[in-house]
Amino acid sequence: MEEGEGPDGEHGRVKARPETLGDVILGRKDVGASYHLAAVHDDALQGVTHIIRGQDLFFATHLHALLQRLMDLPRPIYRHHRLLLDDTGKRFAKRDESVTIQAMREAGMSAKEIRGRAGI
Repeated sequence: MEEGEGPDGEHGRVKARPETLGDVILGRKDVGASYHLAAVHDDALQGVTHIIRGQDLFFATHLHALLQRLMDLPRPIYRHHRLLLDDTGKRFAKRDESVTIQAMREAGMSAKEIRGRAGI
């Protein structure tokens, strides 16, 4: 169980519910490790203690906690923030080469304005 805030206002401790995702594919010979398995393993190898990410990954957190327990890995503290959106309402994403927080700061946005976009 981990803490965080979900996209519909869920908050507090989140109980692992593996049945919500069905049979999760952790790896295939043509793809390798899944995001879930790779992220959990990588976080443990790097000694990550806190994970702060968008609400779009809120419901994957219980799977990550379950994998950490099954592999006897440390469990970081999770927090989820409202997604940062552009002026059209589309979420910022690395895969879309969205603007970065650094670019926002360089464009003159204050830390307070950026936190406001994240609902902090």
